[in-house]
Parts: sequence; C-alpha cells; structure tokens
Amino acid sequence: MERIARIKHHGQAVWSIERDGQLYPLSAQPESLAELLDIRQHGLAINDRATPVVATQATFLAPVTRRCSIVCQGVNYLGHRQETAQPDRPAFNLLFSKADTSLTSGRGDILRPPHVQLLDYEIELGLVIGTRITRDTVIDSANWTDFVAGMVNANDISARDVQVPQGQWFKGKSYRTFLPVGPYLGLASRDELNRFGELRLCLDINGERRQTAVAEQMIFKPWDTLQEVSGLMDLYPGDLVLTGTPEGVAMRVPSRLKQRLAAALLSDAARNRIFVRSQLAGNRYLKDGDVITATIATPDGSLDLGEQILTIATD
Repeated sequence: MERIARIKHHGQAVWSIERDGQLYPLSAQPESLAELLDIRQHGLAINDRATPVVATQATFLAPVTRRCSIVCQGVNYLGHRQETAQPDRPAFNLLFSKADTSLTSGRGDILRPPHVQLLDYEIELGLVIGTRITRDTVIDSANWTDFVAGMVNANDISARDVQVPQGQWFKGKSYRTFLPVGPYLGLASRDELNRFGELRLCLDINGERRQTAVAEQMIFKPWDTLQEVSGLMDLYPGDLVLTGTPEGVAMRVPSRLKQRLAAALLSDAARNRIFVRSQLAGNRYLKDGDVITATIATPDGSLDLGEQILTIATD
C-alpha cells in the first residue's frame, strides 16, 4: 500500500508519499485528488530535489479534496443497529450524503457549533473511488476493486440534537469540520483492497476505548453499496464512500416500544426536550477539550491508514 499524504509545507499544499516515517514530496503537485489519481496511472514520482518532511512534524491536510461527492452508509454494523434500536435484519441499505465542505484534516480541531449539545463520533472506513461509474453497473465481490483506488480513515461527526429531532441527517452531519479524513490515503492494490475485512477500527476518547470492530462485520459490503449507488448517481475518481460505523457511539436510543408510546402521548417539542435531556444524562457526548484518537489498520500493520488525533473546540 502506498501511503499518500497531503501536507502544508512552506504555506503550500504538498502531495507526498510516506516511507519509513518520512514524507517525500511528489514531482507532480495536482490541485485535486482526482488529478492525482489520473497521474497515478502513469506512476507517482518523487521530487529528488525536495527535502523530505518528518511525518511526526508534518501539518496534515485532508487527502480527499473538494469538489467531490460523499456517499454514506447508515447503521451498517449489527452492534450499531442494536444500540440505535434498529431491527437486526435491515430491509434496505440506508444511504445519505454529507457536504464536501465538512472535509477536514485527520489531525486538528473539530469545531462544535455553539448550539450543538449532542456532538457524537463515528469512526468509518472510507473508500476512494478510482474509476468513474456513470451508469447502472454490475459490481460484485469479484470486480469491486476495479472501481476503488484506495482507503482512508474517516470520522462521521454528528450533531445528534439536529439529526434526530429534526430528522435531518444531511444537516446534522454536514457542519464544517464534521468529516476529518486521513492522515493518509492508502492507495491499494487489488489484493490489498480484498483484505479490507481484516482492518480493525478503533476509536478512543481521552484514552478510553469507545469503538472497536473489524470491517468484515459490515452488513452491506463495499460491492453491495457500489452496485446500488451505480443505479442512483454518477461517481467519479476522488469521490468518497463511507461504509458505516460500529457500535460504541455516544447516542443511546430508546426501545421502539418507548418511541411509539412517546409518539402517541407527547408533542414533537416535548419528545425532543426529553431526548436531549436523557442523552445528556449519559455523559458520553463530546465536550470542548476532548481528544479523539482513531486508527484503522490490520493486526500485522501491513495495511495502516494512520492515526487521527482530533480535539473538540467551540466554533
């Protein structure tokens, strides 16, 4: 796997390749990820005249760049379905989108809008599209790697007090900085992509483990989702598909019975007040100053998308 980083160097965004803890600037410096993937077809060359940067001293930028489409999967792990009071057997693949202006670096601050009280985290494996899909296409477990260039560590930050009471997933998940990506883009071979199920997702808050799972536990696999999306919309190189989060998020959802009773007996405003109050009682949501660390890698370390280190701050 080639680990590609986009870093800030001498005031410029610089594409680099990581080797043994050093970031070597590339000869070509395209404006976007889509252009980088096009250049990759002819080989990515290192600029021999440029001085490498020590990775631990680098200022990372998001390796997924605007403009791009971002397609997301909801409740795609069994444990997360159970903790959000969803049926174990989904009737359909839940798809939604995020604004590409929510993209930010995997190292830095997440800006909490002042009105948001229920700020939640969701570690996710992101798939970067490498080949355009512009018509309904047969995509299966045998050929899905033809359409994917690589993988990234991503976090689907969510304002639950917007998403749930208003029923607005796009709005609750699209504030600026609500999609940290990176630090690396793992450009992967066919064989490496087919090992996606070995990747372990781990997320800690202030050193406390909150989420852990292996990607094999996804309900709808990458080929299922790419097949379905191909019948809905066009995807182009540099677009991003998020594959869902495992259990362990801050949100705790009442049982479906309690939800039905509340719907029958309470007004919308009353239900929303009770939801926010009950969620805050759990004391699991992100607060200013909290630090999120998150990794996605195989146990042997041969596939490693790098560690996110994020701090919560008020916008």
